[in-house]
Amino acid sequence: MSDEPVILRSGEQKSIIETPGKKFRLMIKSKNLEAIIAEIEPHTSSRWYKHNGEELHYVLEGEIEYEVGDQSFKLKKGELLWHKSTVKHRAVNHTSIKAKYATVGTPPTFM
Repeated sequence: MSDEPVILRSGEQKSIIETPGKKFRLMIKSKNLEAIIAEIEPHTSSRWYKHNGEELHYVLEGEIEYEVGDQSFKLKKGELLWHKSTVKHRAVNHTSIKAKYATVGTPPTFM
């Protein structure tokens, strides 16, 4: 990625990973960070992750429960969670509505 600003228009992304009940859209990736829009279907969870760095999650639609180590955080639209990525973590959607959230991680390790 160059040092020039990058803009993605509505509906654009760099790549997509889809698994049953989950969709991860890579929006931006540089040597220092990556930004992902994640969608999790009702009654679905991501797998557990643990890696170097830190990340934040901002809920765009619906509700998620974000588990970080032994702690659990219920997040609604407009709420944000930050945590160190060296602690195991995952997202869970316990509701009957699809959830959508943005994740920014540094360094880029997911996609």
